[in-house]
Amino acid sequence: MNRRRNTKTSLNHDLCQRVLEHFQTLRIPLSAAELDATIAQAEKERSSLLEFLGRLIGPLADLRRQRAIERRIREARFRKVKALEGFDWLFNAKAIDRRQIETLATGEFIRRGDNLVLAGQSGVGKSHIVQAVGRAACVLGYRVRYATSAELLRDLTASLADHSLPQRLRYYSNFKLLVIDEFGFDKIERAESGQAASLLYKVVDSRGPKRSSALVTNIGFEAWADYLGDAPLAMAILDRLVDGAIVLKIEGRSYRAHRSKQSAIPAPAEIPKSKLRCKPTG
Repeated sequence: MNRRRNTKTSLNHDLCQRVLEHFQTLRIPLSAAELDATIAQAEKERSSLLEFLGRLIGPLADLRRQRAIERRIREARFRKVKALEGFDWLFNAKAIDRRQIETLATGEFIRRGDNLVLAGQSGVGKSHIVQAVGRAACVLGYRVRYATSAELLRDLTASLADHSLPQRLRYYSNFKLLVIDEFGFDKIERAESGQAASLLYKVVDSRGPKRSSALVTNIGFEAWADYLGDAPLAMAILDRLVDGAIVLKIEGRSYRAHRSKQSAIPAPAEIPKSKLRCKPTG
Protein backbone atom coordinates (compact mmCIF):
# COMPACT_ATOMS: atom_id res chain seq x y z
CA MET A 1 0.00 0.00 0.00
CA ASN A 2 2.80 2.36 1.00
CA ARG A 3 4.75 1.43 -2.13
CA ARG A 4 1.72 2.29 -4.31
CA ARG A 5 1.28 5.60 -2.50
CA ASN A 6 4.96 6.41 -2.88
CA THR A 7 4.81 5.54 -6.58
CA LYS A 8 1.82 7.85 -7.07
CA THR A 9 3.57 10.63 -5.17
CA SER A 10 6.66 10.19 -7.31
CA LEU A 11 4.61 10.29 -10.52
CA ASN A 12 2.81 13.44 -9.34
CA HIS A 13 6.15 15.06 -8.54
CA ASP A 14 7.56 14.18 -11.98
CA LEU A 15 4.41 15.50 -13.67
CA CYS A 16 4.61 18.76 -11.72
CA GLN A 17 8.23 19.14 -12.78
CA ARG A 18 7.29 18.64 -16.43
CA VAL A 19 4.45 21.18 -16.10
CA LEU A 20 6.86 23.71 -14.59
CA GLU A 21 9.31 23.06 -17.42
CA HIS A 22 6.52 23.62 -19.95
CA PHE A 23 5.68 26.93 -18.37
CA GLN A 24 9.35 27.89 -18.35
CA THR A 25 9.62 27.04 -22.06
CA LEU A 26 6.61 29.28 -22.72
CA ARG A 27 8.31 31.97 -20.60
CA ILE A 28 5.40 32.08 -18.18
CA PRO A 29 6.56 32.66 -14.59
CA LEU A 30 5.17 29.92 -12.33
CA SER A 31 6.84 28.70 -9.16
CA ALA A 32 6.55 25.20 -7.70
CA ALA A 33 4.90 26.69 -4.61
CA GLU A 34 2.24 28.44 -6.71
CA LEU A 35 1.51 25.25 -8.65
CA ASP A 36 1.31 23.17 -5.44
CA ALA A 37 -1.03 25.69 -3.80
CA THR A 38 -3.34 25.77 -6.81
CA ILE A 39 -3.48 21.96 -6.99
CA ALA A 40 -4.18 21.72 -3.26
CA GLN A 41 -7.01 24.26 -3.50
CA ALA A 42 -8.51 22.50 -6.54
CA GLU A 43 -8.43 19.12 -4.75
CA LYS A 44 -9.95 20.62 -1.61
CA GLU A 45 -12.79 22.29 -3.53
CA ARG A 46 -13.11 19.43 -6.02
CA SER A 47 -12.81 21.92 -8.87
CA SER A 48 -13.37 20.96 -12.49
CA LEU A 49 -10.47 20.96 -14.92
CA LEU A 50 -11.62 24.27 -16.40
CA GLU A 51 -11.85 25.88 -12.97
CA PHE A 52 -8.38 24.59 -12.14
CA LEU A 53 -6.93 25.96 -15.38
CA GLY A 54 -8.63 29.32 -14.85
CA ARG A 55 -7.30 29.57 -11.31
CA LEU A 56 -3.80 28.59 -12.45
CA ILE A 57 -3.46 30.67 -15.62
CA GLY A 58 -5.74 33.64 -14.80
CA PRO A 59 -3.41 35.52 -12.40
CA LEU A 60 -0.43 34.93 -14.72
CA ALA A 61 -2.35 36.29 -17.70
CA ASP A 62 -3.53 39.31 -15.66
CA LEU A 63 0.08 40.05 -14.66
CA ARG A 64 1.26 39.85 -18.27
CA ARG A 65 -1.56 42.11 -19.44
CA GLN A 66 -0.76 44.69 -16.75
CA ARG A 67 2.92 44.69 -17.65
CA ALA A 68 2.04 45.14 -21.33
CA ILE A 69 -0.16 48.14 -20.44
CA GLU A 70 2.64 49.68 -18.37
CA ARG A 71 5.08 49.11 -21.24
CA ARG A 72 2.78 50.80 -23.75
CA ILE A 73 2.26 53.77 -21.40
CA ARG A 74 6.05 54.14 -21.02
CA GLU A 75 6.49 53.88 -24.78
CA ALA A 76 3.88 56.61 -25.33
CA ARG A 77 6.01 59.12 -23.38
CA PHE A 78 3.11 61.11 -22.02
CA ARG A 79 4.12 64.30 -20.27
CA LYS A 80 1.87 63.27 -17.40
CA VAL A 81 -0.08 60.05 -17.11
CA LYS A 82 -3.55 61.56 -16.96
CA ALA A 83 -6.84 59.76 -16.45
CA LEU A 84 -10.36 60.96 -17.16
CA GLU A 85 -11.31 60.06 -13.59
CA GLY A 86 -9.26 63.05 -12.43
CA PHE A 87 -10.78 65.56 -14.84
CA ASP A 88 -12.91 68.42 -13.48
CA TRP A 89 -16.04 68.03 -15.61
CA LEU A 90 -18.02 70.69 -13.75
CA PHE A 91 -15.66 73.62 -14.35
CA ASN A 92 -16.40 73.82 -18.09
CA ALA A 93 -19.55 71.71 -18.16
CA LYS A 94 -21.15 73.83 -20.91
CA ALA A 95 -18.07 73.73 -23.14
CA ILE A 96 -17.01 70.08 -22.75
CA ASP A 97 -19.35 67.18 -23.47
CA ARG A 98 -18.35 64.50 -20.97
CA ARG A 99 -20.18 61.73 -22.80
CA GLN A 100 -18.39 62.58 -26.04
CA ILE A 101 -14.97 62.50 -24.37
CA GLU A 102 -15.71 59.21 -22.63
CA THR A 103 -16.78 57.78 -25.99
CA LEU A 104 -13.36 58.75 -27.39
CA ALA A 105 -11.77 56.84 -24.51
CA THR A 106 -13.41 53.62 -25.74
CA GLY A 107 -10.96 53.72 -28.68
CA GLU A 108 -13.64 53.27 -31.31
CA PHE A 109 -12.31 56.19 -33.37
CA ILE A 110 -8.86 54.55 -33.35
CA ARG A 111 -10.33 51.27 -34.56
CA ARG A 112 -11.94 53.14 -37.44
CA GLY A 113 -8.74 55.04 -38.22
CA ASP A 114 -10.36 58.45 -37.65
CA ASN A 115 -8.33 61.51 -36.72
CA LEU A 116 -9.07 63.77 -33.77
CA VAL A 117 -8.55 67.52 -33.48
CA LEU A 118 -8.95 69.42 -30.21
CA ALA A 119 -9.01 73.18 -30.74
CA GLY A 120 -9.39 75.95 -28.21
CA GLN A 121 -7.58 78.51 -26.14
CA SER A 122 -4.85 77.51 -23.71
CA GLY A 123 -5.80 76.20 -20.30
CA VAL A 124 -9.20 74.67 -21.04
CA GLY A 125 -8.05 71.08 -20.49
CA LYS A 126 -7.24 69.94 -24.03
CA SER A 127 -3.89 68.38 -23.11
CA HIS A 128 -5.37 66.57 -20.10
CA ILE A 129 -8.16 65.16 -22.26
CA VAL A 130 -5.93 63.99 -25.11
CA GLN A 131 -3.40 62.36 -22.78
CA ALA A 132 -6.20 60.64 -20.87
CA VAL A 133 -7.67 59.34 -24.15
CA GLY A 134 -4.18 58.17 -25.15
CA ARG A 135 -3.71 56.39 -21.84
CA ALA A 136 -7.07 54.66 -22.26
CA ALA A 137 -5.93 53.54 -25.72
CA CYS A 138 -2.80 52.00 -24.17
CA VAL A 139 -4.99 50.05 -21.75
CA LEU A 140 -7.06 48.80 -24.71
CA GLY A 141 -3.92 47.44 -26.38
CA TYR A 142 -3.11 50.20 -28.89
CA ARG A 143 0.42 51.49 -29.38
CA VAL A 144 0.43 55.24 -28.77
CA ARG A 145 3.06 57.98 -29.11
CA TYR A 146 2.70 61.41 -27.55
CA ALA A 147 4.83 64.45 -28.43
CA THR A 148 4.46 68.17 -28.47
CA SER A 149 4.64 69.74 -31.90
CA ALA A 150 8.00 71.31 -31.01
CA GLU A 151 9.45 67.96 -29.80
CA LEU A 152 8.28 66.18 -32.94
CA LEU A 153 9.72 68.78 -35.30
CA ARG A 154 12.95 69.00 -33.31
CA ASP A 155 13.42 65.26 -33.74
CA LEU A 156 12.63 65.34 -37.45
CA THR A 157 14.85 68.37 -38.06
CA ALA A 158 17.75 66.56 -36.38
CA SER A 159 17.12 63.55 -38.61
CA LEU A 160 17.71 65.74 -41.67
CA ALA A 161 21.30 66.24 -40.58
CA ASP A 162 22.16 62.54 -40.37
CA HIS A 163 19.87 61.51 -43.27
CA SER A 164 17.68 59.36 -41.00
CA LEU A 165 14.40 61.10 -41.84
CA PRO A 166 12.88 58.06 -43.64
CA GLN A 167 13.53 55.89 -40.57
CA ARG A 168 12.01 58.48 -38.22
CA LEU A 169 8.93 58.80 -40.42
CA ARG A 170 8.51 55.02 -40.34
CA TYR A 171 8.86 55.14 -36.55
CA TYR A 172 6.06 57.66 -36.16
CA SER A 173 3.88 55.93 -38.73
CA ASN A 174 3.92 52.64 -36.83
CA PHE A 175 1.87 53.84 -33.86
CA LYS A 176 -1.86 53.24 -33.96
CA LEU A 177 -2.39 56.67 -32.39
CA LEU A 178 0.01 59.61 -32.72
CA VAL A 179 -0.77 62.55 -30.44
CA ILE A 180 0.68 65.94 -31.42
CA ASP A 181 0.14 68.42 -28.60
CA GLU A 182 0.64 72.21 -28.38
CA PHE A 183 0.51 72.93 -32.12
CA GLY A 184 0.60 76.70 -32.44
CA PHE A 185 2.11 77.30 -29.00
CA ASP A 186 4.16 80.54 -29.11
CA LYS A 187 5.39 79.81 -32.64
CA ILE A 188 7.96 77.35 -31.30
CA GLU A 189 7.79 75.26 -34.46
CA ARG A 190 8.57 78.15 -36.80
CA ALA A 191 11.39 79.35 -34.56
CA GLU A 192 13.13 75.98 -34.38
CA SER A 193 12.45 74.54 -37.83
CA GLY A 194 12.44 76.37 -41.12
CA GLN A 195 10.90 73.26 -42.68
CA ALA A 196 8.12 72.89 -40.13
CA ALA A 197 5.31 72.79 -42.70
CA SER A 198 7.08 70.23 -44.89
CA LEU A 199 8.01 67.94 -41.98
CA LEU A 200 4.55 68.07 -40.42
CA TYR A 201 3.03 67.22 -43.78
CA LYS A 202 5.40 64.24 -44.19
CA VAL A 203 4.40 62.85 -40.78
CA VAL A 204 0.68 63.18 -41.40
CA ASP A 205 0.96 61.82 -44.93
CA SER A 206 3.13 58.84 -43.89
CA ARG A 207 0.48 57.63 -41.44
CA GLY A 208 -2.06 57.08 -44.18
CA PRO A 209 -5.81 56.68 -43.73
CA LYS A 210 -5.77 53.66 -41.39
CA ARG A 211 -3.89 55.11 -38.43
CA SER A 212 -5.28 57.82 -36.19
CA SER A 213 -3.60 61.11 -35.40
CA ALA A 214 -4.74 63.48 -32.67
CA LEU A 215 -3.76 67.15 -32.87
CA VAL A 216 -4.19 69.70 -30.09
CA THR A 217 -4.05 73.33 -31.19
CA ASN A 218 -4.88 76.80 -29.92
CA ILE A 219 -5.02 78.46 -33.35
CA GLY A 220 -7.94 78.37 -35.78
CA PHE A 221 -7.72 76.48 -39.06
CA GLU A 222 -7.91 79.73 -41.03
CA ALA A 223 -4.63 80.85 -39.40
CA TRP A 224 -2.60 77.73 -40.26
CA ALA A 225 -1.30 79.09 -43.57
CA ASP A 226 0.06 82.23 -41.96
CA TYR A 227 1.37 80.33 -38.96
CA LEU A 228 3.28 77.73 -41.00
CA GLY A 229 4.33 80.22 -43.63
CA ASP A 230 3.34 77.93 -46.50
CA ALA A 231 -0.27 78.13 -47.65
CA PRO A 232 -0.24 75.11 -50.05
CA LEU A 233 1.33 72.79 -47.47
CA ALA A 234 -0.97 74.09 -44.73
CA MET A 235 -3.98 73.26 -46.91
CA ALA A 236 -2.54 69.81 -47.69
CA ILE A 237 -2.03 69.10 -43.97
CA LEU A 238 -5.57 70.24 -43.19
CA ASP A 239 -6.94 68.12 -46.02
CA ARG A 240 -5.31 64.94 -44.70
CA LEU A 241 -5.74 65.63 -41.01
CA VAL A 242 -9.10 67.38 -40.65
CA ASP A 243 -11.20 66.01 -43.51
CA GLY A 244 -13.55 63.47 -41.94
CA ALA A 245 -11.93 63.89 -38.53
CA ILE A 246 -13.61 64.33 -35.16
CA VAL A 247 -13.19 68.05 -34.43
CA LEU A 248 -13.87 69.35 -30.94
CA LYS A 249 -13.75 73.11 -30.39
CA ILE A 250 -13.59 73.93 -26.71
CA GLU A 251 -14.55 77.49 -25.82
CA GLY A 252 -14.47 77.68 -22.07
CA ARG A 253 -12.72 79.20 -19.08
CA SER A 254 -9.04 78.58 -18.39
CA TYR A 255 -8.32 76.15 -15.56
CA ARG A 256 -4.84 77.60 -15.14
CA ALA A 257 -6.09 81.18 -14.94
CA HIS A 258 -8.69 80.10 -12.38
CA ARG A 259 -6.09 78.29 -10.26
CA SER A 260 -3.77 81.31 -10.47
CA LYS A 261 -6.51 83.58 -9.17
CA GLN A 262 -7.29 81.14 -6.37
CA SER A 263 -3.65 80.93 -5.30
CA ALA A 264 -3.35 84.75 -5.45
CA ILE A 265 -6.12 85.24 -2.87
CA PRO A 266 -4.32 85.97 0.44
CA ALA A 267 -5.10 83.66 3.32
CA PRO A 268 -6.85 85.27 6.28
CA ALA A 269 -4.37 86.71 8.76
CA GLU A 270 -3.97 84.72 11.93
CA ILE A 271 -5.05 86.60 15.05
CA PRO A 272 -2.28 86.66 17.65
CA LYS A 273 -3.16 84.82 20.82
CA SER A 274 -2.42 87.95 22.84
CA LYS A 275 -5.36 89.66 21.12
CA LEU A 276 -7.84 86.93 21.97
CA ARG A 277 -10.22 87.80 24.81
CA CYS A 278 -12.86 85.61 26.38
CA LYS A 279 -15.94 87.27 27.71
CA PRO A 280 -16.55 86.44 31.36
CA THR A 281 -19.49 84.17 31.95
CA GLY A 282 -22.08 84.27 34.69
